[in-house]
Amino acid sequence: MSEIKPNTNLLLLGVNHTTAPVEVRERLAIPAARLADATRTLAHQPGVREALILSTCNRVELLAVYESASASEPSPIAIRFLQDYLNVGVADIQPHVYQYRELEAIRHLFRVASSLDSMVVGEAQILGQVKQSWSVAREVGAIRSTDAFSSTLDPLLQRAFSVAKRVRTETRIGSTSVSIASVAAELARKIFGSLAGKTVLIVGAGKMSDLTARHLIEQGATTLLVSNRTQSRAEAIADALRTPAITTGVLPFEQLHDQAHRADVIITSTGAAASGESAQLFTTANARALLRSRRNRPVFFIDIAVPRDVEAAVNEVEGCFVYDIDDLQQVAVVNQASRSREAEAAESIVSSEAARYAGRLAQAPATESIKQLLQNAEAVRQSELARTAARLASQPLSPEQLAAVDALTQSLTSKLLHAQLTALRESAAGTTAASSPESTGNPSTEIG
Repeated sequence: MSEIKPNTNLLLLGVNHTTAPVEVRERLAIPAARLADATRTLAHQPGVREALILSTCNRVELLAVYESASASEPSPIAIRFLQDYLNVGVADIQPHVYQYRELEAIRHLFRVASSLDSMVVGEAQILGQVKQSWSVAREVGAIRSTDAFSSTLDPLLQRAFSVAKRVRTETRIGSTSVSIASVAAELARKIFGSLAGKTVLIVGAGKMSDLTARHLIEQGATTLLVSNRTQSRAEAIADALRTPAITTGVLPFEQLHDQAHRADVIITSTGAAASGESAQLFTTANARALLRSRRNRPVFFIDIAVPRDVEAAVNEVEGCFVYDIDDLQQVAVVNQASRSREAEAAESIVSSEAARYAGRLAQAPATESIKQLLQNAEAVRQSELARTAARLASQPLSPEQLAAVDALTQSLTSKLLHAQLTALRESAAGTTAASSPESTGNPSTEIG
């Protein structure tokens, strides 16, 4: 593949969850409150024309367009920005940094926006985060588009959003849940049809219970009860989950079996058997009593405790749906395999779109030269027509004669410029043909 050299110097430099441990990422993370100032500061670095910063829990990336004079050392400039702005030593950053230029920078941006570079491939949050960074960069003038300044990043980012939309539309990369917590929430929604207005009971104080509860809230649950042997811990969890739209409460542990019927979904993570208790937390007898209190309305148990809190036979009680951690893991593995297959199709889309976009950038210099050449030739033609008309003022040409002269001069101009225009078009096509089979070599003023 021949190297594509667009009419710009594009650099993407960063660290992510695959290249840097969390202790490095957290030192480089830029809080939302400082993102505008950081982006403005980067854009004001020597030789930087445009800039954007993407900072999430899993990545910090700088995307910049450099002047030609700075192209020999854009990476050190970006590294120094991170060092100076965040007060982090170069030696601490350098081993974890990756950088991409031109076509590879475009491809990486498209992969990030399409969630192909995420820790969980197919997650939807990253596109919104990229859009937020783009919006901030435009607000502070780090991405500009005016008559006096033609933007490179603005159309590039908008194309990235289009590519991400195409990936979502043409593949099912984000249609399946891949974490135990999200699988549990999705199964609950499928069982009940909708979780709107449903009540969730969290039994135990584990991190997985909290995460599962949050996924259930995302799926529409609006009321949460927390029960734990330590009352203060239950109160802390309830407080953390409470919002204006979410009602939470504490259910005393000693009243668990008397009050559990209030919940549509019960998440358990106590591991009661591991603590030496003789019986599991929910037995078939408990389940039958619970259903009677619920007037046979179904209940969904998510048992993520090891050893299990819910007796296996509870799943045989009509109206009870029980998923333990192995069940959830199996679904997650199947879903992950499905996402991996969809990711292959998505990667093909991204590579094709990146090559096409880089090809258009590569043609931009020829396109501008052709446009300028045609404009100059037309100006000369119109000037000569005006001079000729002035000389013939005493005996003006008829409309038919004027039309014939106009057509003649247009034809002569086209023939005289033909060789130059052909050379420019062939040069642009030759630059991109090896990299993009879809490239036609035809000039276009649209880069987007």
